[in-house]
Amino acid sequence: MKTRTLISVAVTSLLVALALSIRLAAQDAPMPSHYRVIDLGTLGGPFSTANTINDLGWAMGGSTQSDQNQLAALWAYGLQIPLGTIGAGPGSDVAWPNKNNFGLISGVSENGVPNPLNETFSCPAFSLVSGNTCVAFAWQFGQMTQLPGLGGYGSIGAGNNGPGQIVGWAETNVNDPTCAGVSAGNGADPPGTQFLQFEATLWERNFEGKWQVRELPPYPGDSDSAATAINNRGQVVGISGRCDVALGSYSAIHSVLWQNGKAISLGSLGGSAWNTPEAINNQGVVVGFDNGPNDVIDGVLQFRFLAYVWTEEGGMVSLGTLPSVGGNGFDAMSEATDINDKGQIVGVSYADFLFDGGRAFLWQNGKMTALNDLIGSASANWDISSTGGINESGEIAAQANPVSGGVVNLSVAHAVLLVPCDTDDPVAYGETQRIVIPPDAQKQARQQIKLGRFLVPVRQR
Repeated sequence: MKTRTLISVAVTSLLVALALSIRLAAQDAPMPSHYRVIDLGTLGGPFSTANTINDLGWAMGGSTQSDQNQLAALWAYGLQIPLGTIGAGPGSDVAWPNKNNFGLISGVSENGVPNPLNETFSCPAFSLVSGNTCVAFAWQFGQMTQLPGLGGYGSIGAGNNGPGQIVGWAETNVNDPTCAGVSAGNGADPPGTQFLQFEATLWERNFEGKWQVRELPPYPGDSDSAATAINNRGQVVGISGRCDVALGSYSAIHSVLWQNGKAISLGSLGGSAWNTPEAINNQGVVVGFDNGPNDVIDGVLQFRFLAYVWTEEGGMVSLGTLPSVGGNGFDAMSEATDINDKGQIVGVSYADFLFDGGRAFLWQNGKMTALNDLIGSASANWDISSTGGINESGEIAAQANPVSGGVVNLSVAHAVLLVPCDTDDPVAYGETQRIVIPPDAQKQARQQIKLGRFLVPVRQR
């Protein structure tokens, strides 16, 4: 049922000092801070994840309830606020960079109506698997509103910006021959059913306050697209490719930037697909992940993610991965999930191509550092396994697994907030401890993998 509690948040003023002249290549920020870890809790179930954070310190994401349904959630000022759903839909989520500081939240909700074509669309990427149609929403001051579509059934609300624009993607009424139809999946091509074309969208209010939708064209030669994030200058990033099963894969052949209504390719690290920008800051610097070379083996697309940063001057550059646990080489994969205007980047590094051993990282001044190495004695209780977002104060929204006796428990995961601390903070700067993830727990986690943000299994959506 739709949550009917109305939360009225009065935001009267906000002064944001943005260092607009600072470029990523020339920044002179201090070395990484250490952090205190704040457990944001859940809505009654075992899992929650903080996927984004704004400059008010609002962390947003999703959480399971005691009935195991997932609801979009807001953590602010010590409160856990379920955002509800559209109609009688059982689940909802907030997954992409929400950077608005005036109470606007964008995301996706099931609407209580079975999909007429039995399409899975992009719904499983957000653990919305009831068979309902998934639709984009805008939430503000306790009221959730369904956003208009492009003539099809499904839509996804992704990122938003300070001026109140929202981006995402929506189905049209066109039967697209590049859709996979009914697909059983083959590893990197997840299972799903898709028939209708989908395109990137931009939503904004008209003078009457009503939401209007505008289609963003795919990259020339592509049939389908999806927008993921937007900055305050109206620059939009996302993916472009063919329809496939609307869950990444070959839907993400190109990482693109929409500028002046035109899709521009951000280049490539050599991969064939799974190329996805996840965030863009107000200097136009983009971060995300791109498949590396040799990602198709015997005709099957493989996971080969590498975190990247893109600038207009330098193009797309890989950020690499964290050194392997034990010091023998480096992790196999990585992804970047957000960047702030100071050029601080957060993301996740994975030990292998199966998403084992996910470790959240902070990238700054050309160096990638595991966040578990920056939380001192607080790491006795938490393993920071993935990140969502970072704001201008350097606060990080993330997900963490509890640690007991040095052993990580993967059956529970909580949304957490990492708050930068002064150098004299004894908790943040205390000694860290070595942690262990048992092999059987990793195997169990792989069996429970759910795609998130087109991929991220560690988010336990």
